[in-house]
Amino acid sequence: MKENYFLKFEKAISTVVDILLAVLIIVVVIVMGEGIINMIMHVIPLNNVSELTLLIDEIATLFILLEVILMLLRYIKEGHHIPVRYLILISITAILRELLLAHGNGTNSLLLSISILVLVGVLFILEKVKAFHKGERRIEK
Repeated sequence: MKENYFLKFEKAISTVVDILLAVLIIVVVIVMGEGIINMIMHVIPLNNVSELTLLIDEIATLFILLEVILMLLRYIKEGHHIPVRYLILISITAILRELLLAHGNGTNSLLLSISILVLVGVLFILEKVKAFHKGERRIEK
């Protein structure tokens, strides 16, 4: 009988989480729409170099928001589980955005580049040990 209450509670929590994620996705889509309108209204004429920098910033932000939407959809599809691969790829995308928009300090650019290299190395190692593959695992001799 306690198990029945637990299952009902678990289902209720799962439904609430799905609703909140749907609201979050809608908010992110609205922010993306606002960014596109902002690009069209203020940036597209490209009268000077600072507007080009703003355009690159807006485009990079839109890609980050798109990745967030895809991650949230994947989270729901995978039964409330985010694969490590997607977290690493989103981290790399965010770091690349910061690297593209970083102006000036060479040390920060170097550290960002090293962090990307480390994340790619982690992806490579996890792929080699078949951490991303479900089901059958081949034993190599």
